[in-house]
Amino acid sequence: MELAEKLKSVPTSAGIYLHKDDRGKILYVGKAKNLRNRVRQYFHSSRNHDIKTRRLVKLIDDFEFIVVDNEVEALVLESNLIKKHKPRFNVMLKDDKQYPHLKLTNEPFPKVVITRKFTRDGSSYYGPFLPTVLARKTLNLVNRAFQLRTCDIEIDGKLPRPCLEYHLKRCLGPCVKDLCTQEEYLEAARDVKTLLDGKNKELAHDLERRMWKFAEENKFELAAKYRDLHRTVLALGDQQKMATLADRDVDIFGFYRENQRLALQLFTMREGRIVGRREFFWEDLPDDESFDGSKFLGEVLVQYYSTDYVPLEIHVPQDFDDRELLEQLLTERRGRRVKILDPRRGKKRELVALVETNAKVAFEQRFRVLKPDAEKVLAEMQEMLELSYFPERIESFDISNISGAENVAGIVVFENGKPARKEYRRFIIKTVEGSNDFASMHEAVYRRYRRSLEEQKPLPQLIFIDGGKGQLSAAAAAMSKLDLEQIMLVGLVKPPKRHTQISHLLIRGRENEPIPFDRNSLAFRMILNIREETHKTALEFHRKRREKRDFTSELSEIPGIGEKRKLKLLKNFGSIERIARAKVEELRPHVGQKAAQEIATHFENQRALAKPPAADDARVPERDR
Repeated sequence: MELAEKLKSVPTSAGIYLHKDDRGKILYVGKAKNLRNRVRQYFHSSRNHDIKTRRLVKLIDDFEFIVVDNEVEALVLESNLIKKHKPRFNVMLKDDKQYPHLKLTNEPFPKVVITRKFTRDGSSYYGPFLPTVLARKTLNLVNRAFQLRTCDIEIDGKLPRPCLEYHLKRCLGPCVKDLCTQEEYLEAARDVKTLLDGKNKELAHDLERRMWKFAEENKFELAAKYRDLHRTVLALGDQQKMATLADRDVDIFGFYRENQRLALQLFTMREGRIVGRREFFWEDLPDDESFDGSKFLGEVLVQYYSTDYVPLEIHVPQDFDDRELLEQLLTERRGRRVKILDPRRGKKRELVALVETNAKVAFEQRFRVLKPDAEKVLAEMQEMLELSYFPERIESFDISNISGAENVAGIVVFENGKPARKEYRRFIIKTVEGSNDFASMHEAVYRRYRRSLEEQKPLPQLIFIDGGKGQLSAAAAAMSKLDLEQIMLVGLVKPPKRHTQISHLLIRGRENEPIPFDRNSLAFRMILNIREETHKTALEFHRKRREKRDFTSELSEIPGIGEKRKLKLLKNFGSIERIARAKVEELRPHVGQKAAQEIATHFENQRALAKPPAADDARVPERDR
């Protein structure tokens, strides 16, 4: 059906519309109170569209629409479809995440992790935590005090000995039989749940009861343990500051824009105090005077509050078209009246101005200085990976070879987000012949951490492995041999035929939940920086080894074989041994007929000289035998 014919069939009801290009890809998702009027506006030649809309109209080959009962439903559906399809011409909220929560997993041996995602897997979620650093501090306290496990391995009690975490008294050791029964472990998990539920006094009373019980039974070591837990719980009750449902909870927005770039700031106020801040950035907005700040703000708020906590008041720097509609939607979701205000004077306006000032500062830091706070980036990485510990020390591995020749490994170390170049290491792979990246990775990881343990050097909180499931499994096997399963391993997976990009991350133990790579995230940018530094380190060492080998190569003795031909042969055959065994037909495509004949003759003569002649026919030419 032609567009003109299809436009006649559009109803006048409320709904959403989807513009598509000639390949069926969705270009734009919009909503309308009257679908027919809104969709037709795009195709009126007399209408004065802005540059972005004119560009969109040129690409529209088809459209679809979905009718809903009212504008609120249209608003919700529009937000969901934008997040699902990520259309090119819609404003996208790049950092569409919730505040950090603590997750007590639903497993036979539960653990606590930081997360921003919610799944219906039976786990318990606690939070949100404001500011973000409080989630990390609470997690560290829980792990230290109650000793729940932090690893991703399957707990079956069959391991011969516990890992280092047990000896440091940071884990109860359920992975080894008789160290900790499942009931004892679940008792600790129930205590953690009671604590996170906010029942500090109830838990403190129960811990005190257990303390006196073991003291009366002369089990003084256990009594001391519960005494210390009792003190910790009482102290935490004074520090715990989770978000509350008090009347004075406000979100305040402000933004600053130059050309195609924009920085948006959100300040969160709880109980009359500013307790948190979030930043969002765009780099690809329309570069023209028709940028509509109010429309942009409306689209951002719809996306943001489709996932996050809804306050009772939202302050914005300017009004926007769907303000009343969004108020109605958020009121229904919160169960109480939610107001969206654009204050013009007084203290509220001063707060909005303060947020706008901070947005300008963030803009300068992001787009001009480009030196984001390392601790903040690492905290984002911890939450993204659901890592139990703050990743102060990160190590990364990469293997480099050409068809198995000069097989080497590069290892880099980052401490507090910065490269510690004195800690870099380069290994010659000794036990692997040919091109076997899995076995090479196993050797490199095992040698690295066996030596670290022998010399009592610091271990990392996070390890990146350049590769997919195979390399990740090989590294995990090496760590298992050393009882270091508690250290998180993350694979950096590249798409086919691309060596400088990362398509997604694979976490050991959670390979079925790959994390897509987002180049707009500061945490992912740091990961890419670490990966590139590792690749560079391995490649430089490989080249040095190859150059040293080539310098003394037998190829240098053959007339007509210069550096270019030598490198080409080594690249295609991988080693001098393979070149020596190659026939003229195999060599010809790479160096030509004449040079191929020279090479084959050279190595044939070398073999003849090396072979001892037989006693009876030493003088008989080989061709006459």
